[in-house]
Amino acid sequence: MTIIDDLVEALGAENVLTGDRRGERYRSDASATGRHLPLAVLRPTSAHQVAAALEICDRHRQPVVPQGGLTGLAGGANPREGDIALCLEKLSGIEEIDRVAGTMTVFAGTPLEFAQKAAEDAGFLLPIDLGARGSCQIGGNLSTNAGGIRVIRHGVTRDNVLGLEAVLADGTILSSLNRMTKNNTGYDLRQLFIGSEGTLGIITRAVLRLRPLPTGRLTALCGLTSYDDVLALLKSAKSGLPGLSAFEAMWETYFRFNADALNLRFFEKDYPFVVIIEQDGVGEDERDRFESFLGTAIENNLVADALLAQSEKESRAFWSVREGHLMDQRLPGLINLDISLPIGRLDEFARQCEAVLLARFPAAHVSFFGHIGDSNLHVAVWVDTPDEHDTHEVDAIAYGLVRKFDGSISAEHGIGTLKRDFLDHSRSPAEIDVMRRIKAALDPNQILNPGKVLPAKHP
Repeated sequence: MTIIDDLVEALGAENVLTGDRRGERYRSDASATGRHLPLAVLRPTSAHQVAAALEICDRHRQPVVPQGGLTGLAGGANPREGDIALCLEKLSGIEEIDRVAGTMTVFAGTPLEFAQKAAEDAGFLLPIDLGARGSCQIGGNLSTNAGGIRVIRHGVTRDNVLGLEAVLADGTILSSLNRMTKNNTGYDLRQLFIGSEGTLGIITRAVLRLRPLPTGRLTALCGLTSYDDVLALLKSAKSGLPGLSAFEAMWETYFRFNADALNLRFFEKDYPFVVIIEQDGVGEDERDRFESFLGTAIENNLVADALLAQSEKESRAFWSVREGHLMDQRLPGLINLDISLPIGRLDEFARQCEAVLLARFPAAHVSFFGHIGDSNLHVAVWVDTPDEHDTHEVDAIAYGLVRKFDGSISAEHGIGTLKRDFLDHSRSPAEIDVMRRIKAALDPNQILNPGKVLPAKHP
């Protein structure tokens, strides 16, 4: 029997797609850098089927690439030629919401927005939130430790995970669906799998922490004249707004490009920086505090102009510019970089990065935006003759500066293949060696997402 025969026997023919049944979407994540269709696409319906599939693949030394919603931007879900894709879309749904403990047990293939809506219907907030919420899946969010727009209040994804179930390369099901906030019993194994991009095991279920559901949110759009003012406004917001849930900054080029693309105009003049501030709660006390905060910021010349959204529609208009969904349409081949630096140095990096990139690519579009409260900066770069060589050169320029600034080459997008060869810009040789040892211990036959995260080991 072939490996495909074994997999069909274990999962059923309807859950093993080969030949023309493999859709084009399994070729690549949202980076559009994938070049190969997988040998087969597995669609297990339970953790036991995931275990059976991995046991078979491990026995045959067959590489397996886990795939979720395919919204990643680092090439982490891209199959190589001959790889098998393990897609978790059928392992979906909410198993339980514990209203007393404030937890949700959810399957890995569940779309994030579906889980958010289920939490909301139960009177809770699922604090994990990102722009791809309608397509991304919980398992992918966890395996990349996705960040998003609520980190300033609720932390990154790993901060909202209490328990986890994962399947190891040999088919062992490791289930620790802990629901307690305090559990100090030896090594915290869940953290091995969160952020490891499917290279150590396949996440199948998780227990997520829920928060009280806000009564609503107040949103303001602020124009500022300097990055020092942005930093001062952030400091003031942290101390003056107990319900602060988002603080997002856009540099002028990014804001103007996306506002023009949406045919939106907010201010009479352009400002070097535009900031979205959002606070949980819409009661009279919260509104009074928020309006007072904005008024004081204007009086102190921290904010040059400010708009307070008067409706959900106006709030969405602010956020539509920040999310920049039209950029990829207007700038085909857009390169999206995701870095982290000390907050005080983000603008210094942006100015240096823009200068070097424009010196090399004079016709390029270079713009910046990010979760400033979380030290996370996104860089959008488009060159007029995009190819793989140019993309690598853009990466090398930006990540070289990240190394100079002692930052991280990935704040929330993961490493995948696109950042793999730059991992040593942010992690020491000793750290990378320990990562390799962990990988060898949990996946000795190197079948789980090979070629991702860890750079090749040179003799």
